[in-house]
Amino acid sequence: MLKQAEVGDRLRRIGSRQNSRVKELRRLFAEASPNRSGEIAVEGMHLVEEAIRSGLRVGTVFFSELARERAHKLLPQLSSHTDTIVLPDDVFTSAVPTETPQGIAALVQVRVFQLEKVLAVTPALLVVTAGVQDPGNLGTIVRSAEAFGATGLLLGERTVSPWNWKVVRASAGSLFRLPCAKVEVASTLTQIKQHGVRLLATSSHKGTQIGEAGLGGPVALIIGSESTGVPKGLLAGVDEIVMIPHSPRVESLNAGIAASIVLYEAARQRSLSSAP
Repeated sequence: MLKQAEVGDRLRRIGSRQNSRVKELRRLFAEASPNRSGEIAVEGMHLVEEAIRSGLRVGTVFFSELARERAHKLLPQLSSHTDTIVLPDDVFTSAVPTETPQGIAALVQVRVFQLEKVLAVTPALLVVTAGVQDPGNLGTIVRSAEAFGATGLLLGERTVSPWNWKVVRASAGSLFRLPCAKVEVASTLTQIKQHGVRLLATSSHKGTQIGEAGLGGPVALIIGSESTGVPKGLLAGVDEIVMIPHSPRVESLNAGIAASIVLYEAARQRSLSSAP
């Protein structure tokens, strides 16, 4: 634990909302896209610690005045090259999007993956999003994908940015570790098939029941938009449609929940197929 004097030595106080670092923090939260240095904005002690645990470079950490005491816990985990800044509470609040800020935010350099590298990992368990627009859903998919051993996430057109702060928060740090790449879905599905990977899609009302579907080998799961599901043009090219049985009183499952169930079943079948 750092002493009070040591904490004070490391923290640099900034009072202006127009400071370049403060403006960059605000801009990255708003634009949901990495800057030229590959940095995104994250908020909260948990996410900052997850970024550190994931081996990411943390360029700048911001503390609100109220959260200054929490620097004792975080500073020993940071590189000596990390810029550590304390802001007046109103300045901190002006730069972050949450209504009840936790008092800690950071600029974190994320990893960028190319499609070829994601496809090179075998045996493949891929998730392909085709228009997942809700940040909470995408964050849930990312978290479940890591939890159940997915090898990569391919983000198609009309999918919400993975660097949207709500996606990052819902992923609980999994987004820092799971290989992700933005793609054009139709052409990417052709490449996936060329790698010997079966294409699967989910449906609420038809298809092979999940327990009978072949999920033990190399597979790619396509998850469609919350409102219309997987586009018909993509459905025509899949190897199997998977149905998750549920009460007829429920029209369909949430996209994040449906993906999580299929990923769990895929992990279960893969563990059985690899058992001695």
